[in-house]
Amino acid sequence: MERVNRIIQHEVFIKEMKKLNRLERDRMYCRHDIDHLLNVARLAYITALEETLPLKKDLIYAAALLHDIGRASQYETGMPHDKAGALIAETVLTDCGFGEGECAEILEAISCHRSKDTAAGDRPLARILYEADKRSRACFACKAQDSCNWPIERKNYNVKR
Repeated sequence: MERVNRIIQHEVFIKEMKKLNRLERDRMYCRHDIDHLLNVARLAYITALEETLPLKKDLIYAAALLHDIGRASQYETGMPHDKAGALIAETVLTDCGFGEGECAEILEAISCHRSKDTAAGDRPLARILYEADKRSRACFACKAQDSCNWPIERKNYNVKR
């Protein structure tokens, strides 16, 4: 997990998270803070263990920690955060010692973490990141659930993992 710790200490990660925290400070709906990122990482890792997927723990955590890193860019420029996030994450991953193949797998997962169709299939990291991101929200305990625009069928009213 040494490389994962390099991510959370990386100046770009810190800068983007500070920007995002500032931009979402008054957001009443789900925030994209470090708690969300770690929840996604842990849920994805549990899924990988339960399904005995051949994924390294640090790749799962890297993808989860960086999957929303483009959120501030989305707020500022309108570029979808999955696309902006992949651009930002590439530098962070390279600086933190991830190899070319590892970077490609993580960047693909980040790029398609919003699309069920794209995340499905023979790409296990992309699939479990997508699923963990959706399952990470405790809609049953949310104070803003009545005004949330998520469709009722997507809201999490049960614990699944």
